[in-house]
Amino acid sequence: MKRVIVFCLLLSAFGFLPSVSVAQDNDVLLKAMKDELARSKELFSLGLEPPYFMEYRVEDTVSSGVAATLGALVETHQDAYRVPTVRVRVGNYNFDSTNHIYSQVYLGSRYDPERLPLDSDYLALRRAFWLATDRAFKTAEDAIARKRSSLKNMSVPDPLPDFSKAQPNQAILPFPHRDVSMGPWKDRIVKLSAVFSGYPLVLTSGVELTQSQSVNYVLNSEGTTLRTPEDVSYVRIVARGLAADGSDVHEARVYQAFEASDLPSEDELMKGTKEVADRVTALAQAPLGEAYDGPMLFEAPAAAQLFGQLLGDNLKVTRKPIADPGRTVPYVPTELENRIGSRVLPDWMSVVDDPTQTSWHGQTLLGHYLYDMEGVAAQPVTLVDKGILKNFLLTRTPIYKDYPGSNGHARLPGSFGARAPGFGNLFIRSSQTTPAADMKQRLIQMCHDRNKPYGILIRQLDYPSSATIPELRRLLQAAGSDRPVAPPLLAYKVYPDGREELLRGVRFRDVSTRSLKDIAAVSDESYVFGLIDSDAPFALMGAGSFITTASVVAPAVLFDELELEPVQEEVPKPPIVPAPPLSGQSAAGEVRKAAGG
Repeated sequence: MKRVIVFCLLLSAFGFLPSVSVAQDNDVLLKAMKDELARSKELFSLGLEPPYFMEYRVEDTVSSGVAATLGALVETHQDAYRVPTVRVRVGNYNFDSTNHIYSQVYLGSRYDPERLPLDSDYLALRRAFWLATDRAFKTAEDAIARKRSSLKNMSVPDPLPDFSKAQPNQAILPFPHRDVSMGPWKDRIVKLSAVFSGYPLVLTSGVELTQSQSVNYVLNSEGTTLRTPEDVSYVRIVARGLAADGSDVHEARVYQAFEASDLPSEDELMKGTKEVADRVTALAQAPLGEAYDGPMLFEAPAAAQLFGQLLGDNLKVTRKPIADPGRTVPYVPTELENRIGSRVLPDWMSVVDDPTQTSWHGQTLLGHYLYDMEGVAAQPVTLVDKGILKNFLLTRTPIYKDYPGSNGHARLPGSFGARAPGFGNLFIRSSQTTPAADMKQRLIQMCHDRNKPYGILIRQLDYPSSATIPELRRLLQAAGSDRPVAPPLLAYKVYPDGREELLRGVRFRDVSTRSLKDIAAVSDESYVFGLIDSDAPFALMGAGSFITTASVVAPAVLFDELELEPVQEEVPKPPIVPAPPLSGQSAAGEVRKAAGG
C-alpha cells in the first residue's frame, strides 16, 4: 500500500495518518466528501469557465513521537489532524487553468480551514469542502485568464494537452488502528541518546522516533474513490562534531518501517547509535581530503544512494510553466530531459521502477504503494533498457507527445497546479557482474595500471542529507547552475596493500548523469536502501512540505574515473570555552572544584 506523510511545521510532527474516530462501516468523512463533490457539479452551469475536473483529497493522521539528547528527554508529542486538498481545473483536457506560473495563486480572502474537524460532524465537513471548492474554483478562473493573457504575446508551437485521461479506480480499504505505547519507546530513545555522553568530540546529537498511522482519501469527478491506509515509523539518529580546524563533520542513521513493530530491536538500534558516534569521532580526527581524479568504488549502500539521488531525481521530469515573455520562471530542468533514446548507462545495465513489489529477498520495500496521488494505479516501468533511456516517471500532466499519459508515479504535490513524479522501488540491474568480494581488488588493480598511489572508496553519501541549511546553501551556490551530487560522508583512500584511510572535507566535482556511462563494473550482490524522499534538495531531513517513502535496490559500482575536490570555504570558530563534562564522574569533580573542595 502507498505510504506517505505530510511534514508539519514542527519537525517532529510528521505524517498524515488515520483518525481513530472514523467508524469504518459508517465513514462520515467519506460520505461528506462524496456528497459535496456531487453537489459541486452545479458549478458546471454557472455560465463561467466550466470546470471539467475536481478532486478532493484528505490526509487523516494520528502521529506520535519522542526526541532526546544526551540521555535527557527533549520532546514528546501526539497529534491528530485532517489535512484537506481541493483542486479544480477549468477548461478542458487540452487547455486548462494549470501549467501557468500563477496557476495556484489566490489573491482573495480565505475562509476555508487548513484542517478539517476531527469529529465526524457531517455538516461541518460539508461546509469546509464547500468553502475550499469555492476558493479552488475562483483560483482556477483567475489562472486560466492569466494564462490566456500570457499566450497572447508568445507563440507555443504544437502545444501539449494540459491533462491526460485516466481509468477511474475504486478501493475502500480497511484501516486497522494499532495502539502504540509510547512509554517503552520513550525509555528506549532516551537510553540511545545517552550513548553520545561518552564521546567528547561529538558536539551535538539527538535521537528521535516518529510513528504515524494514516488514512488517505482521494475522490474526483471522473469516478475515482479511494481510501487507503498509509503508515510509517522511523528512528533517526544524528550527530555532529568539529574538527580541530573548525570544520563541521556529521553523520546520521535512519531506520524506517511501515509499522513501529517492524523497527529494529533495541540491541540493533544501540549498535547503530554507537557506530554513528564512532564515525563522527573518527571524522573529527581525520585528515582533510585533496583533489583526486581516478577510479572510484561505491560500496552497495553508497551506490544505492547515488542512484536514488543522481538517477532517480533526474527521472522526475516536470513541465515548464507558461509565463509572460521575459519573465524568469522558477523551473530547473533535469539532466535527462530530451534524452530519450540516448545511452545513459553501460549497455549491460537496466533500470526498472516497480512500486507493485512489496519485498526483495525477504526485505520490505518502502516504495510499495497501490495508487499514486492522482488515483492512478501503480505499475512497473522500464526506465533504462540495456543502457538506453526509455521512459520517465510520469504523472497525468503530459511532458512529451510520445508519452501522453501517466504511468502511476505522481508521488509529490508539485507546482503550477500539477502533481510531481517520484520513484517507488528503483531496481538497478546488470547482466554483467563481478563477485562482490573482488570489487575492492579491481579498484586497486585499476589504480596500479594507471600509476595512481591510491584509489577512493565511498561507503556513505549525505543522502537524504543531514546537513544544516547553511551547509546546503553553500553546496548549491558552489554548484552554480549545475545540479550538485550529495557529498560523501564516508570516503576512504585505498592503498595498494588494501589499507584504508578515512578522509573528510571533500565533495564531487563535475559528477552528473553523464558520469554513469563510465561505470566499469558492478557487483553480483545488491543492497536495499530505504529512504524518506521529499521535495527538498537532497531530500534534506526535517525539510520539505511533503514526504514519501521509497527504496533503491542497487549493487556496488566501480567507476572508471570520477573527481573529488576539497571543500574550501569559511568555517565557524570552535567554542571559546571548553565543554562541560559529559560523564557523571567528571561532573562530580567539577562540582567539587566549583565548591572549593
